[in-house]
Amino acid sequence: MTTTFKPIEKEDIADLVFPATDVLTDKHEILQRKQDLEKAMAMGNTDHVKIEIFFEDDTNQLVTNTTVWAVTPEHLVLKKGVTIPVNRIYRII
Repeated sequence: MTTTFKPIEKEDIADLVFPATDVLTDKHEILQRKQDLEKAMAMGNTDHVKIEIFFEDDTNQLVTNTTVWAVTPEHLVLKKGVTIPVNRIYRII
């Protein structure tokens, strides 16, 4: 079964509600996500590369295309202070 992620503009992410649960359960996928996020932050800060972020709020699976500015243990920080909880991110490309 293929899941369709609904596109969302990064400016609209601030209005979303995020549950506390993690969308990933596999420890290897969680570790891979952490490594991918840190790589995306480095690419965003040096080359201003945009990436696709696949994530889930309380009702939808979403995707946005933007530059990653920072990664904290809990949040992915985008332009203008918009954040996505790390535990709600499936993957980035």
